[in-house]
Amino acid sequence: MTKQELLKTHFGYDTFREGQETVIDALLEGRDVLAVMPTGAGKSICYQVPALMMKGITLVISPLISLMKDQVRSLNQAGISAAYLNSSLTQGQYFTALRYAKAGRYPIIYVAPERLTTEAFLDFARNVEISMIAVDEAHCVSQWGQDFRPSYLKIAEFIELLPKRPVISAFTATATKEVREDIARLLGLQDPFCTTTGFDRENLYFAVKTPKDKYKEVHDYVMEHPDDSGIIYCLTRKLVEEVSEKLIRDRISATRYHAGLSDEERRNNQDDFIYDRCHVMVATNAFGMGIDKSDVRYVIHYNMPKNMEGYYQEAGRAGRDGDPAECILLYSGKDVVTNQYLIERSQDNQEMDAATWRLVRERDQERLKQMTFYCFTHDCLREYILKYFGEYGKSYCGNCLNCQTEFEEYDVAEEAAAMVRCVENCGQRYGINVILDTLRGASTAKIRQYHMEENPSYGVCAKMPAHKLRQIFNYLVLRGYLHLSDDGYTIVKLTISSKELLEDNAHITMKLPKEQEVRKKEKRSRLSKASAGELGEQDEPLFQKLRALRLEIAREEKIPPYMVFSDKTLVHMCILKPKNEEEMLNVTGVGAHKYEKYGKRFIDAVQNM
Repeated sequence: MTKQELLKTHFGYDTFREGQETVIDALLEGRDVLAVMPTGAGKSICYQVPALMMKGITLVISPLISLMKDQVRSLNQAGISAAYLNSSLTQGQYFTALRYAKAGRYPIIYVAPERLTTEAFLDFARNVEISMIAVDEAHCVSQWGQDFRPSYLKIAEFIELLPKRPVISAFTATATKEVREDIARLLGLQDPFCTTTGFDRENLYFAVKTPKDKYKEVHDYVMEHPDDSGIIYCLTRKLVEEVSEKLIRDRISATRYHAGLSDEERRNNQDDFIYDRCHVMVATNAFGMGIDKSDVRYVIHYNMPKNMEGYYQEAGRAGRDGDPAECILLYSGKDVVTNQYLIERSQDNQEMDAATWRLVRERDQERLKQMTFYCFTHDCLREYILKYFGEYGKSYCGNCLNCQTEFEEYDVAEEAAAMVRCVENCGQRYGINVILDTLRGASTAKIRQYHMEENPSYGVCAKMPAHKLRQIFNYLVLRGYLHLSDDGYTIVKLTISSKELLEDNAHITMKLPKEQEVRKKEKRSRLSKASAGELGEQDEPLFQKLRALRLEIAREEKIPPYMVFSDKTLVHMCILKPKNEEEMLNVTGVGAHKYEKYGKRFIDAVQNM
């Protein structure tokens, strides 16, 4: 079959997405490839289609068991034989899979990098024809990447041990220029075809908020989107436990995921989310890589991540189906302190020498600073992200909170000086809330306990709204006029620059939102949009009927619903209302194999509406 026939037969698409075909052509010509494609751009098709056209076996090197299982299950659903080799298999299952692979049963095999240089796998690899090695999540090979894994350094060693060098392809969603150069060097790519299809995901709405009560913000948002799947990322296991417990207590369908849970509980909780038994996943960044759930409608970061690479990868798990989705980051000053603590005590890179570790730590600190700037910028959030990765977009995207907010320049010298005096007068002993409550003249238990009502700065900013006072405070931290220190808990400290704000001619301006500044975002329809058009309200009953049928089939086959058909495919069915095989095969996402399995049941559902 041709590449177009394979695309239609197995994946149900009539045309390739941007960047896919050029990568496929380069691989079929025998060239190495380095492709940077955002989450949801269809990276896997770039190596799966050539793998089906090449003579031998394609090895896909993948970092996580869940990622491999998900990809293999999706390929099997599309009528493609594939297998994975990792620690989740028993010894008997592992050697059976190798035996089947030797017999030519699998054109695509997913393997963990740790397995590559084991005696059994090397014996297998030297006695079969390996036509291509595809390295997924290739940024893991670079110590400057956000998720360095020493096991990825075994890849080059493995390639050297093969009797014949295969074509090498490397894929990642997020990589700066430095990381891209590292990937090419460490994997030994030879005159690679390099492509970056662009980091922009136009369907994603970005927002940064600084609520005083983060849980209330999350709770209210989830309650407004009761039928949507969403992920809430927390910085620590403890926070995951707290937030998930509160959501469950408030009768919200939620589950949790972090490295402190048993393998069985993590697996069960992940399945509950993927199979739509739970709508909300509360997790650390241990969750998500390789989880191809296409209908995640929102990703909320309960805390600021430590770098833009990690943030964009995690946020990008929303809206993989191309339909509107929201990425909301909830910032607080404590997030900076927590991330600094995690960077200082990182155990991820124990194999590095001391000098390299110090250099990596310095770069991590710089990336944390860039992440913090993102939380404070009043410019277009999308543009900030694109600039970080070396792209330049418009200064106004219209689909982020900043672009929908009107700002004004304010002179905040008076408030800034009051904050410095308040911290100075209390001996630099208290945290953010105590300082801000003192300035506002609040009468809380802590204010009375610490006698802060006697502080000369008590109540001097009583007329300033609390959220604006917090924004000014955050701005001073960002600009180095104040410092947050972790002495068991977060306390506010003065810096060398603090005294500048106490001078008579001190002048400091910043942008602040106008009152009633946010123009109400158009409420997102629960119905998805398809390329062929948008559903009207009259088609919602049919859409819900098709979703119910999809869920019924998914439970029969014990697979996630999105592996039957995506929401986008169901929407297209509602628009086209197919009456026969020919019309059903015109629906996006319906290939010949899936038509044979499910086509008639869905045609009957459409026609019997």
